[in-house]
Amino acid sequence: MSFQTASCSCGKLRIQVEGDPQGVGVCHCFACQRRTGSVFAALASYAAPFKVSGVATEYVRVGDQGARFIYRFCPVCGTTVFHTEEGDDESVSVAVGAFADAGFPPPQVSVYDSRRHSWVRLPADVTAFSKDPV
Repeated sequence: MSFQTASCSCGKLRIQVEGDPQGVGVCHCFACQRRTGSVFAALASYAAPFKVSGVATEYVRVGDQGARFIYRFCPVCGTTVFHTEEGDDESVSVAVGAFADAGFPPPQVSVYDSRRHSWVRLPADVTAFSKDPV
């Protein structure tokens, strides 16, 4: 099994995941825009197990449909590295940029596409959802 490691900017918070991502997506919701300081968040979902090294600060956000998401970021440099959904220990979502891999697979889905900035272009085969389809 192959392993990949994602890291914050200063390297003090890392997560090691196994295998290929279960899915890659982008989220254009305003919460993700604010959280990342960008116009969307790019995330890759992985099945457990995963291994975290370093100390993370946590921020809990309640999604539009009531799910509670626990975001982990580095207390030194502030980089958001990964998040989980409260009560779901079987998967983790990792910030694609934290892998620092220009060859990372492209997104398959785009959520909150209704909030996508007009100048952002996605690959033609991306499935877009106006809001969160869950």
